[in-house]
Amino acid sequence: MAAKVLVVGSGGREHALAVSLAQSPMVEKIICAPGNPGTESSKIERTTAVSTSNQSDLARWCKENSISLVVIGPEAPLAEGLADTLAAVHVPCFGPSASAARIEASKAFAKEFMTRHAIPTARWASFTEAEAACAHVDSADYDALVVKASGLAAGKGVVVAEDREAAKTAIRSMIQDKQFGSAGETIVLEECLVGEEISVIAFCDGKVAVSLPPAQDHKRLLEGNTGPNTGGMGAYSPCPQVSAATLEVIQKEVLQKAVDGMRQEGFPYIGALYAGLMLTKDGPKVLEYNCRFGDPETQVLMPLVKSDLYATMKACTEGHLHTAMPEYHTDRAAAAVILASQGYPGSYSKGKVITGCEQACELPGVQIFHAGTKRSEEPVRGESVGSLVTSGGRVLAVAASADSLRRAVEQAYKAVQCVSFEGAQYRKDIGALGLK
Repeated sequence: MAAKVLVVGSGGREHALAVSLAQSPMVEKIICAPGNPGTESSKIERTTAVSTSNQSDLARWCKENSISLVVIGPEAPLAEGLADTLAAVHVPCFGPSASAARIEASKAFAKEFMTRHAIPTARWASFTEAEAACAHVDSADYDALVVKASGLAAGKGVVVAEDREAAKTAIRSMIQDKQFGSAGETIVLEECLVGEEISVIAFCDGKVAVSLPPAQDHKRLLEGNTGPNTGGMGAYSPCPQVSAATLEVIQKEVLQKAVDGMRQEGFPYIGALYAGLMLTKDGPKVLEYNCRFGDPETQVLMPLVKSDLYATMKACTEGHLHTAMPEYHTDRAAAAVILASQGYPGSYSKGKVITGCEQACELPGVQIFHAGTKRSEEPVRGESVGSLVTSGGRVLAVAASADSLRRAVEQAYKAVQCVSFEGAQYRKDIGALGLK
């Protein structure tokens, strides 16, 4: 029977997942809730018929519409227990339970978990009182300069302070001024690690973790990794600077250990497990775990997947990943450049007309994944109703795959030149570290 898949989310990550899932011969239809203008094609459609925030309604809708698999993109629905609600009515879900999603939803829990299972990570301490945390900054026998809100803060709850006073300012902002609301009621102070940062994401079936190629995100707004932190301004994969020996350590000591630990503690991990890592002189150390695919890493990883993504995800939900192991194009690389609105990551305007996407996608190997876009509801600058306009901070991921990283980067930037909207900003050094 042909499968119907529901993808929960509205960003570039979900667009990339939908495109890859649609390539499966087993899939009849992909439905994105709520999706975006990019998730509209012959096999992919959007729905606003069901609210993703009402879990019981969503589960009922899945049963009524014979959904074969639910793929949850963002972290918030996972932390709130959507996978558990779906499991209760026997709807297969690629995404962890709320208990397992604590690996991202609570940084304090994640650090305690890593300590229990001897997973390499930075030295740390957690606090609920600002002055106690500030005292630790002064007394710690390491540079306790990384300040993290323990809860979910939309990827913005981390400050890497330049000195102790800046760390104390960040502590007071989170705990006393409630900069991140309840997410900052508990904070984690970490040792500031030195090295190169990469991401590795694995498919997990509750017993086994099988990793995708390593990727590198670019979190700072400006070239040379300067400027404010963002949700990610681009990515590339694979990372030639990461050796096979290092990847083996990450697979065994970071990914498989986490899956083993969660199974032992009674909450098996099913879904995508993301490890953000620092490659230190003492080996790879975990900066964070995420309970889902990364964004924008997904936009460069999906074009490299050669096997049937639906089959792999479905096998994960059944606890039999070994029957549909993921395969990748080992002779290709991919890069993606984020086009963001003027003012991002601060306040930004919306409704700017976007042109050139069709022209860009005519270039070999180029795909554009929508994130902050919508269709206009009234004429804009002489364009008709229904024109593509900006609606978010990160607007588009312009991605390209090619037979080398250098060619992928060149093609992505060639495609960027085709796309235009007022105030567009992007980094011009995506992939630079991989091309050294």
